[in-house]
Amino acid sequence: MALDPQAKLVLEKMKAADAPPTHTLTPEEARQALSIGSLAGEPEEVGKVEDRIISGATGEIPVRIYTPQGEGPFPVLVYYHGGGWVIGDLDTVDIPCRMLANRAGCIVVSVDYRLAPEHKFPVAAEDTYAATKWVVENAKAIQGDPARVAVCGDSAGGNLAAVVALMARDRNGPSLLYQVLIYPVTHHSFETNSYRENAEGYFLTKETMVWFWNHYLQNEQAGQHAYASPLVAEDLRNLPPALVITAEYDPLRDEGEAYATRLKKAGVQVKAMRYDGMIHGFFWMPHALEQGRKAIEQVADALKHVFNKDRRKKGELL
Repeated sequence: MALDPQAKLVLEKMKAADAPPTHTLTPEEARQALSIGSLAGEPEEVGKVEDRIISGATGEIPVRIYTPQGEGPFPVLVYYHGGGWVIGDLDTVDIPCRMLANRAGCIVVSVDYRLAPEHKFPVAAEDTYAATKWVVENAKAIQGDPARVAVCGDSAGGNLAAVVALMARDRNGPSLLYQVLIYPVTHHSFETNSYRENAEGYFLTKETMVWFWNHYLQNEQAGQHAYASPLVAEDLRNLPPALVITAEYDPLRDEGEAYATRLKKAGVQVKAMRYDGMIHGFFWMPHALEQGRKAIEQVADALKHVFNKDRRKKGELL
């Protein structure tokens, strides 16, 4: 399919801004340069928003807790932002998190895990796992239901959501109902067709992904660990059902879809959805991209379906 006209306009505006490519910047410069701004739109009101510091395995972790209006206990979504493990923060995904809290009727706990290269693999994975454990163990204190917890992330955050699901299985908990992987990074490799087709010109470039991975990993060998590259995990059985969203014009498209295929083969219930004509990052851009809004609605609808046990039929594909 041709590039979506709205996505084309976003790319044209980015090109006109003439900002230096991310891979030519220092991590600190790249963090300062990241701005979603008008692409995301205005923040929606939610019942309550609270910034907190929670205890992780090796230090404190900032989180932002979005609570919808109404009376709990609410189901809980733990969200991990994207940004190649190097950039991004709670503000980057503030608007999508608000929209998910309102539409899914759930608490959203957004996790500000430590970034590379100051904190290399596996720090981000351990932080997000520790935060997820904290959410389950303290759910009642935040009006949440510890029996209805899901994980979600975009890009590098999608990688972390997949990894947290693996860790929770491997470490005997916590129990997770669902995983939402939005154009996730799943493999330390750049050899897919989507990398060749979309190496440059579509917001996320191959050079930037190489830059991200080089900052995240201590060495090349670390990239073959399942908690860095979940696609290489030997066993994907007994993982939570998954929604995997990909974008057509995205270097990460094929590895996300390959992970969905492997999950299915392992017996995991999976819904895989490719957004044709879309670019990487479209989930962050619901104001500028209609399909960004549609993706948020799809995630919210899937979460409502999963969280509402009374309406869910055993064995039904989500």
